[in-house]
Amino acid sequence: MENLRQSTTLLGDPPRRVHIGDRESDIYELFCEAEQAETKFLVRTCVDRLAGRGQTTISKKMKRERVRGTHRLEVPDQRGKISTAKLHLRFRQMTVHPPIGRQGHYSPLTLTVINAKERGTPQERDPIHWKLLTNLSVEDLSAAIEKLEWYAQRWKIETFHQVIKSGCRTEESKLRSADRLTNFIAVLFVIARRVLRLTMVNRADSEASGDIAFTDTELKILDHLAGSVEQETTRTIKDYLTEIAKLGDYLARGKDPPPGNMVLWRGLTRLTDIHLGFELKNQIVGNWRLLANRHRV
Repeated sequence: MENLRQSTTLLGDPPRRVHIGDRESDIYELFCEAEQAETKFLVRTCVDRLAGRGQTTISKKMKRERVRGTHRLEVPDQRGKISTAKLHLRFRQMTVHPPIGRQGHYSPLTLTVINAKERGTPQERDPIHWKLLTNLSVEDLSAAIEKLEWYAQRWKIETFHQVIKSGCRTEESKLRSADRLTNFIAVLFVIARRVLRLTMVNRADSEASGDIAFTDTELKILDHLAGSVEQETTRTIKDYLTEIAKLGDYLARGKDPPPGNMVLWRGLTRLTDIHLGFELKNQIVGNWRLLANRHRV
């Protein structure tokens, strides 16, 4: 709730802000706080709240709703492999009541419930059943799909912050002032964005050329490490990411899942050290040749 207050105040223009949260954010007081601040929220719920006139629940009302349409969504399984889930969508605006013990402190709210359920039992992961609650306008299927896609970005955001926290070890920094820590985190955001982008590009188009994500020097180093130094050799971004992952202790066996963010983080760390040595070698050799030519003159 404090985060909602501070971010809304700092960013300004509350009606344009959308606060997205997982089931830990399913707090009625948070919904009321957003309404009071005139800002928007989209939260996955875990509580089956009282609805309508207070004599029924959200789940019972949603069971009576017909399926409005379907939407295909790409989601990662437990091994990091991307699969496609076919979701059946129901949505409805209704009155949602506060918990029984808090009804004297908070008023009912008019909110929209979006229910996305996957039929069947997929392999390597649990079937998706998302129950979203929002004060955003959802008037048709396209608007419901838009809100569903917004929530689906949550796991990418969490992965991004995992790279910041675990990979970059932000919490271990010894900086003692807020200004220095802010600047430090700003630099780490650039690094974490690259790690996450490499993972996303590999999943979106693994056959793309490596030069969309790496510099010429990085490609030369990775080609050399892989033993592929011929210019005619065509290698994809998947090939280069595998080489980076190997630097991060990825075994690249046939049944191994695609390399994740932390493996790529370790690999990129080693690649940076190799890159630095490569540049220093060229600089030293270049200076030595320059001095030798001067000596001959």
